[in-house]
Amino acid sequence: MVLDVDSTLCGIEGIDWLAARRGGDVAERVALETEMSMRGEIPLEAVYGRRLSLVKPSREEIRLLAELYQKSLAEGAVEFISKWSQGGIVVALLTGGIRQAILPLAMRLGIPEDRVQAVDIQFDDVGSYVGFDHTSPLTTAMGKRDILASLSLPRPMLTVGDGSTDLATRDVADAFAAFTGFAARGPVMRHADFIAASFNDLDAIVTNGI
Repeated sequence: MVLDVDSTLCGIEGIDWLAARRGGDVAERVALETEMSMRGEIPLEAVYGRRLSLVKPSREEIRLLAELYQKSLAEGAVEFISKWSQGGIVVALLTGGIRQAILPLAMRLGIPEDRVQAVDIQFDDVGSYVGFDHTSPLTTAMGKRDILASLSLPRPMLTVGDGSTDLATRDVADAFAAFTGFAARGPVMRHADFIAASFNDLDAIVTNGI
């Protein structure tokens, strides 16, 4: 199983939370661009770097975001991921989120670092934002699909997410589940093989087979 993080595994959009700390126009613009890209109305590559350049998150803010990810886990996520892992199901994270904020979450869930695909950002010696990994496919609309195609993960493979970048993985996965527990996006739901409003729903999909 391959899980998105923001608004799927966790109930926040990391970049929106960081932008909210800036307030005003920055918060509004970033939230709007996030929603438009997740609905597939604009390509992610058109806004990914721009949002980060507006926010310029510090190392300390990324540490706080890492804590918030763990506090905002979807109900049942810890228990079900443990159950799936113990049952031999490989669980991986595939996200356009910030790697440094997501790795502590993965560690808590027992997901090894080599099964976490996310975007690195860089800081200077005092912890100020410098930039991000421009070479990462995960900063593009079809990046998740391309990354997934390059990985050797067991089949059958279920991908789970809430946005258009997650829906793109349907091209290479055996099935895609639109997760609606935090954000229900019509364009994504219409093309999904399954709809899951909770991790209970995901467990039912896994149990019944895809």
